[in-house]
Amino acid sequence: MPGYSIADIRNIALVGHQSAGKTSLGEAILHVTGTTNRLGDVNAKNSHLDFMEEEKVRGCSIDSATVHVKVKGKEINIIDTPGAPDFIGPALCALAGIETAVCVISATAGIEVNTRRMMEKAKQYGLGRMIVINKIDSNLDLGELLSGIQELFGTECQPVNLPAEKGTKVVNCFTNTEGQTDFGSVADAHTALIERVVEADEKLMEEYLEAGEIDPAKLTGSMGKAIAAGTFVPIFFTNARGEVGVRELLDFVADFCPSPLEGKQREFVEGDKRTPIKPDPAGPFVGLVYKVAADPKSNIKYSMVRILSGTIKSDSSIHINGERKAVRPGQLHKMQAAEHPEIDEGMAGDLVALAKLDTRIGDVLASEPTEAKIEMPPFPHPMFALAIEPKSRGDADKVSGALARFTEEDPCFQAERDPVTHELVIRGVGDLHLRTILSRMMTYFKLDVNTKPPRIPYRETITGRVDNVEYTHKKQSGGAGQFGKVVINLEPNERGKGYEFLDEIFGGTIDQAFRPSVDKGIQAQLKEGVIAGYPVVDVKVHLVDGKTHPVDSKDIAFQIAGREAFKIAFTKCKPVLLEPIVHVEVTVPNENVGDIQGDLASRRGRPEGQEMLPGGLSVIKARVPLSEMSDYHSRLSSITGGQGSYTMELSHYEPVPGNLQQQIIEQAKKDREAAREA
Repeated sequence: MPGYSIADIRNIALVGHQSAGKTSLGEAILHVTGTTNRLGDVNAKNSHLDFMEEEKVRGCSIDSATVHVKVKGKEINIIDTPGAPDFIGPALCALAGIETAVCVISATAGIEVNTRRMMEKAKQYGLGRMIVINKIDSNLDLGELLSGIQELFGTECQPVNLPAEKGTKVVNCFTNTEGQTDFGSVADAHTALIERVVEADEKLMEEYLEAGEIDPAKLTGSMGKAIAAGTFVPIFFTNARGEVGVRELLDFVADFCPSPLEGKQREFVEGDKRTPIKPDPAGPFVGLVYKVAADPKSNIKYSMVRILSGTIKSDSSIHINGERKAVRPGQLHKMQAAEHPEIDEGMAGDLVALAKLDTRIGDVLASEPTEAKIEMPPFPHPMFALAIEPKSRGDADKVSGALARFTEEDPCFQAERDPVTHELVIRGVGDLHLRTILSRMMTYFKLDVNTKPPRIPYRETITGRVDNVEYTHKKQSGGAGQFGKVVINLEPNERGKGYEFLDEIFGGTIDQAFRPSVDKGIQAQLKEGVIAGYPVVDVKVHLVDGKTHPVDSKDIAFQIAGREAFKIAFTKCKPVLLEPIVHVEVTVPNENVGDIQGDLASRRGRPEGQEMLPGGLSVIKARVPLSEMSDYHSRLSSITGGQGSYTMELSHYEPVPGNLQQQIIEQAKKDREAAREA
């Protein structure tokens, strides 16, 4: 067994916006605990946590890194996550392995887009939260930033320590009741902190109100409960590069952060049924895969697992999801950034790595096969897309294999062959996300590709109804012929309901064996489209009549008859093209709000509100056609001087305006003609 109990485990993730100093804080933690003998530096490209070649080149984290340290007898697992909005996928995955999200905020930059997003995501997922205000040596008005944090995230955010002597030291406001800091009186901060913590315990609240003070030692149990419940969000001040406040932060995590016994309790989910998973090392083994990655040197695939129940050893038998065949994990590892030393076993509450398993993020590992799922944080839908093709024709299969690996490792990355355009399309959170993956593909697989904007994934549907459309397929070729006659009604289905086929024939006008053939032929046409070559959605077909020939009727004949009848009916039902509409949130400096609103309006955008953020920022919300967003990344950067950021998620589909629809249809015809000539 490990030299610690489940009650001694602390699982935290460093989250927040890019350049807030998360990795620098992680490096300082490793150094002050003696885990490393030098302080790693991102700028000097010798960081222990940003060990991938691509991270060194770009000077920022693009994937999460897991390490562990010993503090006051506690085993603290730390996941350092990327802060760029394009790499939010690994940051969200990390939340599945922890109890407490530590949001790092730069004292110089203040509250940024990913600060807000990760604080909200951690709260929605039911995790405890802490805030670290880093870079306190910057000599800024930290009081204004603290007020902004409390205004945006609530008064449950209270400082546990405060900077003093111009950010060269910090003063503990939990145990101290006297003294001065750069913020003023320690006593005032101490009172606000104690009042916030005792709110989580009615008895302690009564004692505090009666005595006017309470021994901080009595709050040890309540502190962890308050953090886990979200009623208390501790704030710490640090200067990671100077290692100021780092030891104080670690001591607090060891003493007060919730253990796996106190923090978010995971559940098996089967339909509407939820079954709590008891975090018991003696219980049946249950684990959740929160990360999948290949070692850049050995190319061995590692599955990072949060053990939720039981114990696992190298010779244990485990099942992946509902698979009946058990597998053995082989070697167990405890990740230490780029290193992965072996361990004998892992127990409930801990983070371990298993090598060479065929897993994906979100997979459930258990001692018994189960179809139940364990909820992961919701991931943004990847909307930024590029069509790619290998520069060398012989590399097509290799490119597909490389993309398959990246889709396993990143829940916000997709790669698929478009069935309509036949383009190989990759999708991600943003341009930086996709360009980084293509760069990694070149680095690790020596594969180079050409890129271009993909065709917009329009859909076709109808707005009217037509009855009794018939088509007869006859073919005589000297021998056995083909015959099939069908009569259909066609009408719109509810938006989002898809395709529905209703067999309403009474009697035997079409033999029962051939009715599924009609359905099959129509479904084939749905994929090809009718007016512009895009998939057809949300239609309801009624098969009402037809005719069968005793000799010449065949499956293929009724497929063709169904397909052709559908095409005729579709053109008579006021067909329309549907375009994808995306929900866009743009975070910009206040002085750029007007220009951004005007730009979104020029893209057929519909405003949906505006939110003021502390630090002179605003969030503009709108719904915009995806076709209008292809150049938005560069346009936003131009307007804001690189200070703007945006997120984009699919909202819904709606009809294309008539004048644009005709242009799209005509272009589709030209593309088909060009393809035939080629």
